[in-house]
Amino acid sequence: MQEKLRALEERFESLTLAMARPEVAADYQKLQALAKERASLEEVVQLHRALRKVEAQIDDARALASDGADAELARLARDELAMLEPERERLERELRLALLPADPHDERDVIVEIRAGAGGEEASLFAADLYRMYARYAEAKRWPVDVLSTSESEKGGFKEIVFEVHGRGAYSRLKYESGAHRVQRVPATEAQGRIHTSTATVAVLPEAEEVEVDVDDKDLRTEIYHAGGAGGQNVNKVATAVRITHVPTGIAVQCQDERSQLKNRVKAMAVLRARLLQRKREEQEAQISDTRRAQVGSGERAEKIRTYNFPQDRVTDHRVGYTRHDLPGFLGGGIDDLVDAVATAEQARRLEESLAV
Repeated sequence: MQEKLRALEERFESLTLAMARPEVAADYQKLQALAKERASLEEVVQLHRALRKVEAQIDDARALASDGADAELARLARDELAMLEPERERLERELRLALLPADPHDERDVIVEIRAGAGGEEASLFAADLYRMYARYAEAKRWPVDVLSTSESEKGGFKEIVFEVHGRGAYSRLKYESGAHRVQRVPATEAQGRIHTSTATVAVLPEAEEVEVDVDDKDLRTEIYHAGGAGGQNVNKVATAVRITHVPTGIAVQCQDERSQLKNRVKAMAVLRARLLQRKREEQEAQISDTRRAQVGSGERAEKIRTYNFPQDRVTDHRVGYTRHDLPGFLGGGIDDLVDAVATAEQARRLEESLAV
């Protein structure tokens, strides 16, 4: 580890010197690339330097503590050690976390797919609740939301909704939402006041760059049709809805929310690329057939990452044992504390794995 840290610090210093050269300062693109790389190393370098400083202080304090010539000075040195050693442990832990490989997609925009699962119309209404929760969360972060595709239910819920969230770091925060979400409440249509259990599944996909996913036009089957649902006369009279099927994989996407056929095609291609990138990642991780099912499940009641219990005003995330009372606030977009809890647990798991190697 020490050799790796020295190499990173040397690279950090060389980048700092390179950015100060006039010819680099005059080349905006090169300067930006160097600045980005330097910024990615800065936290590790600062932590390493702070750790070295504390370790040197510990060595000095130990030398004084073992010197019997001055009892008072030795006592002060022992007191200092009592503060420095926990600080060293903290810095070591933070340094190990900083050295963990970052998800290369963390800074990207995301495409979120929400689908009603078990529970019929109530599941569709719950899917709409989840969409509003994420839309409000994105609004609080000042991340624009762009709806790509919807399939509405009879009572105003969503059988399916696909939308894009634009914002730096959107994937790093929303990726933990993937999975089956369960709701327990009395539906508005329930005359006898019985509590029903319904589910919706959420999939969060990082937006794919065109260069990352090689899509050959010959592999695509495109269908144009008349859109259904809300949208006015244009929806009914003009064929603007687009369905694109990637023949080699069988992945099909559709978009009908725009009045322009071209805009619908652009949106559909964005979703298709994201799904193809997700499949590529799954294959690279040797989880070809099971990863997507593991992420979103089948929508059955027994599969869940989180439960929203309305009678008890409680939300529980089953992955980390997180429980919070204030369901209206949570569904209003106040999900940051839960995201932090899941992200911290994931970091701890990865750190434990790295130490076990």
